[in-house]
Amino acid sequence: MYRFEICANSVASCIAAQEGGADRVELCSGIPEGGTTPSFGMIRKARASIDIALNVIIRPRGGDFLYSPDELEEMIYDINAAKELGADGLVFGCLTKEGKVDKRAMSMLMEAAGDLPVTFHRAFDHSADPFEALEDIIGLGCTRILTSGCRPTAMEGTGLLAELVKAADGRIIIMPGCGINENNIAEIARLSGAREFHFSAREPVESGMIFRNPQVAMGSEDDPYGTVQTTVRRVTATIAPLKDLILQFRH
Repeated sequence: MYRFEICANSVASCIAAQEGGADRVELCSGIPEGGTTPSFGMIRKARASIDIALNVIIRPRGGDFLYSPDELEEMIYDINAAKELGADGLVFGCLTKEGKVDKRAMSMLMEAAGDLPVTFHRAFDHSADPFEALEDIIGLGCTRILTSGCRPTAMEGTGLLAELVKAADGRIIIMPGCGINENNIAEIARLSGAREFHFSAREPVESGMIFRNPQVAMGSEDDPYGTVQTTVRRVTATIAPLKDLILQFRH
């Protein structure tokens, strides 16, 4: 009845997603920027490390989703690399300056994707008219839309999510994401009617470094000696409420 996708920011997060019971990972770098294209090495190692489905985000930078010709060419190179490395699906989205789905840019990327399923990511939440965007994305042949219901979190966007699920009418998968956790996933499922869910299930992981220089940080990091990664515990805990619903339904 339900499928779970983990936003994984590392190979370790991918492994934790699989061990925790997820069906699929969306592999990305640049989490503070909302997710950017992972490296060649990360994709290759992730593919070798997990058996569940591996989707790769194709996003050359943070910021908006209005891409230049050079950025689109870069995205096509990244799509080709992800395909060669064994990705099961791709994740991308392009908008015009007016906030509409950029059908020309998307068509170029969809052609490069070939037979791989494509998720139109949360660029959708920045579209001027979500229902017009929905029809355009269906027309392009995408498999699913990742969305928070055009609100800061999926919990806040359940009203629009429910309308999108109804309007999609089985033609495309509406997958809620952003802020989904063990405390709200069952309620989001009930209110939206969605059957696929996207979440990160991350928590702080302490560094193994013994020597530390507290006077130096890397970039904008507050704590250069810790990371935030997906954990088996959080994946299992987030999935559990909906697994309980399935068991209740079967009995």
